[in-house]
Amino acid sequence: MKKTALLLATAIAFAGCASKPQPPSWQPNARSALDGYTDAWLHGDTPAADAEFARARRETASTGRFENVAQAELVRCAAQVAALVYECPGYAALAADASPAQQAYAAYLQGQWQGLNVALLPEQHRPVVTNGSLAGVQDPLARLVAAGALMKAGRIAPGDIVQAVDTASNQGWRRPLLAWLGVQEQRAQATGDGAAVQQIRRRIALATEAGP
Repeated sequence: MKKTALLLATAIAFAGCASKPQPPSWQPNARSALDGYTDAWLHGDTPAADAEFARARRETASTGRFENVAQAELVRCAAQVAALVYECPGYAALAADASPAQQAYAAYLQGQWQGLNVALLPEQHRPVVTNGSLAGVQDPLARLVAAGALMKAGRIAPGDIVQAVDTASNQGWRRPLLAWLGVQEQRAQATGDGAAVQQIRRRIALATEAGP
């Protein structure tokens, strides 16, 4: 009797799993492609990044919904901003049909903070606008994105630049590391700190060795 009850319970459990709605395939496919894009982009592998993003774009476009494709484009924009690349033509073509939250995030990435509705931003990015600092941004990628947004807004502090360099270095993300080391180099040149310039250039040369 107990064995029969156990078999019945197991059958019911499997039936419940089988009847649980599964997300449409485009969602995990797009997420996987965007993760692959982000990883390849941050590591400096442009061909792989382009291939992964093309796959993400196809998956989201298959829905025929502007907001889904705009979201994929914003993921690409954010990863680029982490490495101080601000052109986002793919999103710009969809901006008029994007959601208010997407439009706010795009403005944030571009440093267009005047009149920005901070409440529409992802939670971890709201203090960046209100405080003008990276303090409290725990996720490494979000921290680099926030640093890029601060840079574009003209509100970056020297300590934030150091954080951006250290974050990219700790993660082994060569593309943003080289970009932020370049910022450090320019600032050291501006202050006439020749020793710092030479040390930064040695780091740039070392990081460049890892590139394709």
